Amino acid sequence: MAGTEDARRTPALPWTVRLQFAALSLAHRPDGSVRRLLFSLGDLHAAARSRPDASGVHSADVTFDASRGLWARVFSPSSVANQPVPVVVYFHGGGFVLFSAASRPYDAFCRRLCHGLGAVVVSVNYRLAPKYRFPAAYDDGVDVLRYLDTNGLPADLAVPVDLSRCFLAGDSAGGNISHHVAQRWSAMTTTVLPSSLRLAGVVLIQPFFGGEERTEAEVTLDKVGPSLSMVVTDAYWREFLPEGATRDHAAARVCGERVELAEAFPPAMVVIGEFDLLKGWQTRYVEALRGKGKPVTVVKYPDAIHGFHAFPEIADAGKLVEDIKQFVDERRPAKS
Repeated sequence: MAGTEDARRTPALPWTVRLQFAALSLAHRPDGSVRRLLFSLGDLHAAARSRPDASGVHSADVTFDASRGLWARVFSPSSVANQPVPVVVYFHGGGFVLFSAASRPYDAFCRRLCHGLGAVVVSVNYRLAPKYRFPAAYDDGVDVLRYLDTNGLPADLAVPVDLSRCFLAGDSAGGNISHHVAQRWSAMTTTVLPSSLRLAGVVLIQPFFGGEERTEAEVTLDKVGPSLSMVVTDAYWREFLPEGATRDHAAARVCGERVELAEAFPPAMVVIGEFDLLKGWQTRYVEALRGKGKPVTVVKYPDAIHGFHAFPEIADAGKLVEDIKQFVDERRPAKS
């Protein structure tokens, strides 16, 4: 009944947010596919800044593999306590097909995360579908962890970091990537590779999961909020999953008894918005983690649409950073 009640009311949003979503909707065709030229005109990019901004955050771009265009924007706080800081490896959203680490909303959000958490944030520019379908984004995520484990971060780009306190985080498709990268890394480091990089937690902000069946939330919240619809999510899955695959593919349907979780899979924080049509799948994901005995923290925002975190004018966007900080701080190593 909760989904029905949400469908009867409209999320209250600043006009500036509604205007940006209206512009984004124009970049999608009626079948949900993307008008890429039109989208590219509106996807404004921010440059990395070596000089600290007003909040003391500076950034630089680091190339991991030039042959496939794999790089990340690294955000560092200017001043920290006399101890290494945690690392947050971030994966942006966009249905696996849109945006980049340089897109203005993600550059700004990662700056807020860096400042709010007092952590180094590594925002990954992974390869996008449909040119690079499953599992390219997951491969890129794992390879970034390999690079950090082997090489660390350049000394002139970041404050001292503690790779034993590495967190994965991402929104929407980036939340999906965070789960799959966490699973693959946890399985590898348990059975194959010794590693100095330890995953202390994974933060999934309104993760993009799905399946062939329709959840109650998908039916009742379709087009209620301005940010997402079933037509669009279906189009994203068609462009990302292997050709001919259904939405019941293991990359999309991450729930139920079939979900594989390594013994070392890290504690999770799952963010759910009540106006997000994906919340039914997110709830099933939480149930799957708990069913397999994995620690999970669920944070719900009663008035949140999909993608709310990207808009600082929405009050819950600031609260989200505070909630992530609490999750990260609670995973400090015990003092000897």
